[in-house]
Amino acid sequence: MSYQSETQHQIAQNSKRPAIIFGAICLAVVAAMAIDTTVVRIGSEQDVRQQGFSPEQFGAETFPEVRAFVQERAVDAKTLFDEAVADKKAAGEKYGVMAGIAPVMPVTFTGVVGEGKSGTFYVAIEGMEDAKVRVQTGPAVNGTELRDAMGTISFGDFTNQIEYQNAGSGINNAMKAEVLADLDRENLTGKTIEVTGVFTMLSAKNWLVTPVELSVQ
Repeated sequence: MSYQSETQHQIAQNSKRPAIIFGAICLAVVAAMAIDTTVVRIGSEQDVRQQGFSPEQFGAETFPEVRAFVQERAVDAKTLFDEAVADKKAAGEKYGVMAGIAPVMPVTFTGVVGEGKSGTFYVAIEGMEDAKVRVQTGPAVNGTELRDAMGTISFGDFTNQIEYQNAGSGINNAMKAEVLADLDRENLTGKTIEVTGVFTMLSAKNWLVTPVELSVQ
C-alpha cells in the first residue's frame, strides 16, 4: 500500500470513529431508559396517582365515612339549641369539632319546611321558635362543613389549597348524588322533613345545615 493510500485509509477510519462513539452512546441511553421505565396499567393505583387528584373519587370514597360519623354523633336540635343559648362555647366543645374560628356541629331534627330561596329552606322546629334554622337542599351546596365535620381531613393531606378546596366540593357533590338527587324542591314548602347534618356554629340561634341524610315524611 502506498503512503497516500495508507493515509487515506487512516483518514477514513478516523472519520468513522465519532459516528461509532455517538451510536454507542445512543444505545447506552436507550438501554438505561428501558431499565428505568415502569409499565403502568390503565386504572391501576399508579395510574390514578399519575393522573392527579380527583375530587369526584375522593368525595365518593369519603362521604360514607363522614355520614356515619355525623349520624353517630348527631345531637337533638332542641337539646343543642338550649345548651348553645346557655353557653355557646361549652356546647361547641362538648358536641362539635373545631374548624377555623368556630366548631362544626352534628345535629338531627324534624321540622316543617318554610320559605326557601335558591334551594335553601327555613325549617320550623318545635320548641325552637327563637331560632333560624335553614337547610341546604341543592342544586348548589356551599361550604366545607362535610369536609371538616370529622376533624381528620386537613390541608396537609393535599398538594395545595386548590386540592383542599376541591376535596370539600367533591364530598358535597357525593352527598348531593346520594341524598338530594330525587328531592322535589319545588313542592317542599309545607312538608315535614327529618334531617341529620352539620353546621358551623357562628351563632347559637342561626344555623345553616348541610345534610348527610334528609327524608320527607
